[in-house]
Amino acid sequence: MRMLLIVVGVIAAALILLGLLLEAARWLVLIGAIALIGLFVLSVVRTRRVLR
Repeated sequence: MRMLLIVVGVIAAALILLGLLLEAARWLVLIGAIALIGLFVLSVVRTRRVLR
């Protein structure tokens, strides 16, 4: 599960950087931002589950 979180985070960061570099592909920034938000929520939920 930890590897999945890392992979999603790297892909999301790459999409955001690629979208910023291209400037025409605003949807890449949007997809990357959504992926990062999802990654953050998933990691918080998983952390709380482990702490219980």
